[in-house]
Amino acid sequence: MPYEQHQEKQLAKAPPAAFQSVLAAAAKLDGRTVTSDPAKGHLEVKFPKVILGQTLGERTYLTCDVRAEGESSRVVVDAYPLDAVERKLMFGARKGVTQAVVTLFMESLD
Repeated sequence: MPYEQHQEKQLAKAPPAAFQSVLAAAAKLDGRTVTSDPAKGHLEVKFPKVILGQTLGERTYLTCDVRAEGESSRVVVDAYPLDAVERKLMFGARKGVTQAVVTLFMESLD
């Protein structure tokens, strides 16, 4: 299983409303916003080791882009694990941690 994760999801909302859903999902999962650009639909978030009371074992860095597709939106998410000093973890990551964060994030969008 690769450390880096990529997922896309179609939302039946206009891009501004979809971006608000992205912000709400990040806040719900205790993510700390690193960069937020609502005009471009871009968000970068750092997630802690513990999300919704579940200890995952590693921090996760997630980037999210909201793109318009007609009257709906496409949310594109890329994520990777972070080490203890919040650098990209290149080896030794626990299996499934990043995937679990991305899955929780995508489920929180609705």
